Amino acid sequence: MELDIKEIMNIIPHRPPFLLIDRVTDMVPGESCTAIKNVSMNEPHFVGHFPGEPVMPGVLIVEAMAQAGAVSILSKEEFKGKTAYFGGINNVKFKKMVTPGDTLRLEVSIDKLKKNIGTGTGKAYVGDEVACSAEFIFIIGK
Repeated sequence: MELDIKEIMNIIPHRPPFLLIDRVTDMVPGESCTAIKNVSMNEPHFVGHFPGEPVMPGVLIVEAMAQAGAVSILSKEEFKGKTAYFGGINNVKFKKMVTPGDTLRLEVSIDKLKKNIGTGTGKAYVGDEVACSAEFIFIIGK
């Protein structure tokens, strides 16, 4: 299932400038999501991170992966209209800097979901290179 930005905003509550995914290229509700983030020099964090050497903050890469996972989770009928929150982030590894002009491919799988708590894993790629990987614990709120 593919989704454009308007369809994404109908699923998750995030809005620009904090909506960090541009489109979904594949998604199975409650199981997985592959999303794209086109990294642009026009993003406000590049003004100060870092002047003369713009690098996407790692925390925003992790957030982008989490948003992709939230699209999958919140697409399930029982979670529509709710919000997914971080319960924890484990084993985060940064392997490649992400800079303006890069296209991030975010691949997230939901590994376990019981009631309103679950776990997932994600990888962010630039081309075929892993830029970041992480494990997530999430909680579905009201």
